[in-house]
Amino acid sequence: MLDGVTGWVTDVVEALGYVGVAILVALESVFPPIPSEIVLPLAGFVAGRGDASLVGMIAAATVGSVIGAWVLYGISAAIGPLRLHRFVARHGRWVGVSVDDLARAEVWFDRRSTVAVMCGRCVPLIRSLVSIPAGFRRMPMLRFTVLTALGSMIWNTALIGAGAALGHRWEEVGDYVSVLQWLVVATAVALAALFAWKRLTRPSPSSNA
Repeated sequence: MLDGVTGWVTDVVEALGYVGVAILVALESVFPPIPSEIVLPLAGFVAGRGDASLVGMIAAATVGSVIGAWVLYGISAAIGPLRLHRFVARHGRWVGVSVDDLARAEVWFDRRSTVAVMCGRCVPLIRSLVSIPAGFRRMPMLRFTVLTALGSMIWNTALIGAGAALGHRWEEVGDYVSVLQWLVVATAVALAALFAWKRLTRPSPSSNA
């Protein structure tokens, strides 16, 4: 399957150049099965062999990142915090999340939204998802766009630059990104386990009466 995706991505980039990179990165932001660890290093390889500008590829990827982020932001903003609260109130117990938990998460995000959005763009798996809480909290659009562009530019520059440096071995970039992804997954699992443990060991209201 990955070979098929790589072949398709290669065809798009070869045929459309900058536009193809922007489209693929926008899709990747909304549809994760199109992995950035294929699109971006390939864009760097194409630039490195002289068929495109390295700066142009970075700019195209960053434009695509912003467009994809706008889509997720828009969907989340349209749903809105009130609908989210109602959904958690009705169904949150099935995953151990209460309205109070959601409220605390919202306060945390509001306080750290700048760091969360900008730095989140440089973290595998989190890169796309960070648009969702920003949309739910209706973060100011200009601020969201600027932070998304800056954070995405850092990530895009790193992977495109690596692809250009490695040349025909550009696919090796994916191996390093995979390690980062597993670290992110392991951290998420550990945090989920910690959250569950705290919920289980929290004294019940009746015991404090």
